[in-house]
Amino acid sequence: MEHFTDLLALLKQEKAEDQQQFLQAVRERPLSEKVADGYSWYPLIVVQTGFALGEKAFVVVERSTHLNEPHKLRSGQSVRFFTNQEQGKFPDQQGVINYVERNRMKIILNARDVPDWINMGNLGVDMLFDDRSYLEMERALQKVMQAKGDRLAELRNILAPPMRDKKPIQPSFYPSETPLHLPPEMADLNPSQQAAIQMILDARDVAVIHGPPGTGKTTTLVAAIQLLCKQESTVLVTAPSNTAADLLTERLAEKGLSVVRIGNVSRIDDHILPHTLDAILGRHPESKNIKKVKIEAAECRRQANRFKRVFGQEERREREHLRNQARELESWANALEARLVDQILTSAQAITCTLVGATHPTIEKYKFRTCVIDEAAQALEPATWIPITKCSRVIFAGDPFQLPPTVKSMDAGKKGLSKTLIERCLEQMPEAVQLLNVQYRMHRSIMGFSNHHFYENTLQAHHSVGDKRLVALDPAGDIATFFEPVVFVDTAGTGFEEQMQRATGKNSNRSMSRFNPEEALLLREHLLQLLAQFSPGHAPTIGILSPYREQVNYLEHMIQEDETLGPLLLNRKAQAQMENMELPAHNHITVNTIDGFQGQERDVIYLSLVRSNAKNEIGFLSDYRRMNVAMTRARMLLVVVGDSATIGQNKFYSAFLDYCTTHGQYQTAWEYMR
Repeated sequence: MEHFTDLLALLKQEKAEDQQQFLQAVRERPLSEKVADGYSWYPLIVVQTGFALGEKAFVVVERSTHLNEPHKLRSGQSVRFFTNQEQGKFPDQQGVINYVERNRMKIILNARDVPDWINMGNLGVDMLFDDRSYLEMERALQKVMQAKGDRLAELRNILAPPMRDKKPIQPSFYPSETPLHLPPEMADLNPSQQAAIQMILDARDVAVIHGPPGTGKTTTLVAAIQLLCKQESTVLVTAPSNTAADLLTERLAEKGLSVVRIGNVSRIDDHILPHTLDAILGRHPESKNIKKVKIEAAECRRQANRFKRVFGQEERREREHLRNQARELESWANALEARLVDQILTSAQAITCTLVGATHPTIEKYKFRTCVIDEAAQALEPATWIPITKCSRVIFAGDPFQLPPTVKSMDAGKKGLSKTLIERCLEQMPEAVQLLNVQYRMHRSIMGFSNHHFYENTLQAHHSVGDKRLVALDPAGDIATFFEPVVFVDTAGTGFEEQMQRATGKNSNRSMSRFNPEEALLLREHLLQLLAQFSPGHAPTIGILSPYREQVNYLEHMIQEDETLGPLLLNRKAQAQMENMELPAHNHITVNTIDGFQGQERDVIYLSLVRSNAKNEIGFLSDYRRMNVAMTRARMLLVVVGDSATIGQNKFYSAFLDYCTTHGQYQTAWEYMR
């Protein structure tokens, strides 16, 4: 129990640090500074208003100043939509950002109507601190600690760290009496994927699927869930992020499963909306009657609150009658709606949501035989316990050598908050872990460095991708150019030094991101020379990544202004819409941070390392798991641009430079400088 007491204390420490950073950056500063530093948009112009699913109003707004300047507002964030007009009644309204596209933003309001002051002017948007996830994680830990003599207590004892001088309690499995018989549509699964599915089906308590990049983890999970649905009424399928939950929803629906996506519709991708509870409810024949009753109730309330010059005993009785009628109608409508919701959820084969979304009121009373937690290596342990409290067994899937969870408090991270539950499972219960060892994404040379450094050379490239290289064809259709799969372009000795993002505003607390303009120009030159070898419409898909947000902003602006590259650049909204696409359309360029590009892949990946200084400081680059993610996004060509003099003193990057020399192509920046 000591582990959970410590974990709860670390979570509170993390919340305090997160809140303090937010207060310093946003709440305690003048509006002009918040706008300059990208925490607020002001002033705004209203472009459109309307109603989203769930009977919530939305507004689309545009900036009228600070156009195209970088900012920190992202889709899914909680915000305050406000007016500075003095005559505005209740001059703010909370909501969630649905999307952000350069100078335009769509906000789903936490209200049924747009505010009365929307046409008064002086409108703005402020970032809000959202503590709901912390509250739900704290509740889950308290529930785990209090569990006694039930299934949750058993799972806690298996998953918790072992007591001192005691061996961990091992999970158990049902005996496999017959070999796994897969339906014809799953016949192409490789032996490690089939073994993973068998382990999931046989698990009494816990199973862990370790899925390195490109090994078909999602494919394996979806196949396993299909088979679980034949044994169980409903499977709970979760992930830390909305993006990951949306992807699972899409893949399960493609297989013909009845799937219901639970969550705030403003945080769910547009193409997933038809699978949300709100949309399914809206399509039900009974929904029209429910809506009609709600309209009648609203009209009764309006009539009851109507102003009357003469207000006597008769008028008082009439008002009370109308209010009672409104309450009865509302109660009737809510009862009908609750019955329909229960029918929809009990008939669903899979319910998908985020980890925190598992606390949604609509599924509060439900218990599940199996809970699947995808991308478990990106989740704080307290968040992972939220869905576990609702199930009898848990299936973890993920890769601890890819993106870690975000921890704001360095002290809490060092004391154990950054260690995930799936990491501990890999250490405590190796017999409950199945590694997926065949990757289907990248050339074997792109895979090679990560395979050696992170996966002990256990991975193998599938024959369909292992030798597949990027090629350019001549006008006759013959191969004109073979590209080496791995390229390092060295900027050492060029004077391309990193720069610090300038802080703005008095006593600004703006996070100091770095960028390297000369390195960005070099990358652009390499990209132009690459694309020049392809005929129009036949260029590969390209992703440009950096661990530094400021470098991403600089690259994006630079490419946008280029007459050749600009037309190929995907805007932020289009990027968000393509996140779940397995094979995006050809002939486009995506620019993003490594974290923002999670789960995606492209034919060609450029990676701008940015760091170049006399002290050989590498900052973010010391997070090798993040570099593993970046290096394994490429299918056929990986181009890394950096300063060997700065990064070469580090063992990881020194080994990578040696790898490029032996298994790839090592170039200098001078080859591209005019």
